[in-house]
Amino acid sequence: MNPQLMTPSLKKTNSNLSVSPQDQPKLINEVRKAIEKHASIDKIKQKLGDEYSRCLSDQSISRYLRARNWNVQKAEKMLEASLIWRMNYKPEEIRWEHVAAEAATGKLYRSSFLDKQGRSVLVMRPRCQNSKSTRAQIKYLVYCMENAIFHLPPEQEQMVWLIDFHGFSMSNISLKTTKETAHVLQDHYPERLGLAILYNPPKFFEPFWKVVKPFLEPKTTSKVKFVYSDDPTTKSYMESLFYIDKLESSFGGRNLAKFDVRTYAIRMKDDDAKRLASHNGETSTSSVSGQASTGSESNHHANTDSEDSDGDKTQFPEINEEEMLAEAHKIATSDGGGTGGRIEH
Repeated sequence: MNPQLMTPSLKKTNSNLSVSPQDQPKLINEVRKAIEKHASIDKIKQKLGDEYSRCLSDQSISRYLRARNWNVQKAEKMLEASLIWRMNYKPEEIRWEHVAAEAATGKLYRSSFLDKQGRSVLVMRPRCQNSKSTRAQIKYLVYCMENAIFHLPPEQEQMVWLIDFHGFSMSNISLKTTKETAHVLQDHYPERLGLAILYNPPKFFEPFWKVVKPFLEPKTTSKVKFVYSDDPTTKSYMESLFYIDKLESSFGGRNLAKFDVRTYAIRMKDDDAKRLASHNGETSTSSVSGQASTGSESNHHANTDSEDSDGDKTQFPEINEEEMLAEAHKIATSDGGGTGGRIEH
């Protein structure tokens, strides 16, 4: 099976609606002007400082418009929610020492390599989950997203997620964290995901995916690829996306290096210093500072979850978690642990 065909079926949507390049500046300016008329805008400007200008850059507003199919009113509402979220969360204040405990096992980290399109690569290993705190996990997610965005080259706005399902078990499933993650990524990081590769997901993951998919925009699900290492076409697919010498061996590459939290901590502390300098205007306004605009908006990370957000939160359907887990357990039992079958769509 061709990995590029390993994509869940999509609902009909107008998410591919396009606007001519000539019309885009007009729509961007309409959103900017609408935001400027809001009663709370003076407070937001005061709280965000220079960050406000980055949030209202052409590139940033364009992402919100694309996420809302170039609907000015919807993009305005979405962007305003993100401005408030960023104002409350203060993502620029998150430092490595605030999230080091979450990072210790290598469950989520920015890879040292880019893909062939120059996109940052975030690696996730659900089996390495070491926390039951949704708040702490989302805080670390925001930190990783900010870091990945900071390292995007000038011509790139998106990143790649590589999700390694080796050793994944039902104990790693958390619908609460999944919903929070979907909320943060979709509502406050619009158009940041370029591709998500689910590498060797077990068959028992299928009921979970069926539950998760309604949380996601159809445009997002179209970027999710199910890839299996034993598929004959997987190697060529991964080679089309990554430089194999740099790609980690767990994803079919030749890089045998393992995650080392001490080495990673040095990288992140250095990045923190660079991001702080950029935020304070101590470096030139290069592509890095520009790219860091609306990527990491979240409500206050010190003591609140996003349930308390002032933003327009994604509405999720009611979920019968017990039924989902029971179905997953049935598949796992019949499949000798759930590792032998593929998720077919």
